[in-house]
Amino acid sequence: MHGDDHSRGHSHGHGHDDGHDHRHSGVIGTVRHLLLPHSHDSADRIDDAMTNDRVGIRAVQISLVVLGVTAVLQLLIVLVSGSIALAADTVHNFSDALTAIPLWIAFALGSRSATKRFTYGFGRVEDLAGLFVLAMITISAVVAFVEAVRRLINPVELHHLGWVALAGVVGFIGNEVVAIYRIRVGRRIGSAALIADGLHARTDGLTSLAVVVGALGVWMGFPLADPIVGLVISVAIFGVLWTAAREVFRRLLDGVDPSIVDDAERVLDGAGLGRVHSLKMRWVGHRLYADVELDVDAKLTLAQAHSIAHDAQAVLVEKVPHLTSALVHAYPAH
Repeated sequence: MHGDDHSRGHSHGHGHDDGHDHRHSGVIGTVRHLLLPHSHDSADRIDDAMTNDRVGIRAVQISLVVLGVTAVLQLLIVLVSGSIALAADTVHNFSDALTAIPLWIAFALGSRSATKRFTYGFGRVEDLAGLFVLAMITISAVVAFVEAVRRLINPVELHHLGWVALAGVVGFIGNEVVAIYRIRVGRRIGSAALIADGLHARTDGLTSLAVVVGALGVWMGFPLADPIVGLVISVAIFGVLWTAAREVFRRLLDGVDPSIVDDAERVLDGAGLGRVHSLKMRWVGHRLYADVELDVDAKLTLAQAHSIAHDAQAVLVEKVPHLTSALVHAYPAH
């Protein structure tokens, strides 16, 4: 922070991590705190971020179990029907379920404390895991497209249509449940990688849905229904890929939704702590960081400027969702 004895050209700004401690008492307060964590200072917000790490790991674990059960059910259908095509699809679903493991590792590493080398911690591992998920979605889209074209050129007769359709229904339900769950948790904790993995599960669900529609078309006497639906689904998967890639690469480039920046500026303006000269924000995994420059009255003492910067930090961390830390600099206005 800078009082009236410092100018913007200096670099002695201080971050503020102290704030106000709000404790919940009694059983009801404890339960409420566990279910609806709320914080007013950076220390509490860091606790929230660690809670979000655990929430992310739990989401990955639960979705891994659901996808594993889905794949096992499909495997049982394969054993009953003897369909080679279904066997290949089941192996594909097993491998896709394992893409949750890199995210699991990312959340576990992200909860580690910062070091002198990695001063912002290890949250970027989560963004790197998002790249892996994008690669898996790309592979799914390409495989679906190539397979659909191949079957258009060289049609393959489908057998065990009832079993094929049943396996597709199982695959669609399992993957869509996981997709909804991952996306919902990802949005709640601010994880682009978890949202991308949810979209990945959705692409697998769409592929399974294509199996159902294709089998129905073949049963109705239209053999080309299977590859045509496959082409449509592959295009849809490319659309999902674009949506996921846009968010993941924005995070890697330190992109932040402008509405979040606008909200932070409104919070500071509403607090009447000074004029916002500069406000920068970026994500590190699912943690949000801010760097603020405030123009304050040049007649203030250093202690008064310090107090303003402290109050600005506290109100930002309290009011801006996912914000873990705010570094506030107070400069004398000219």
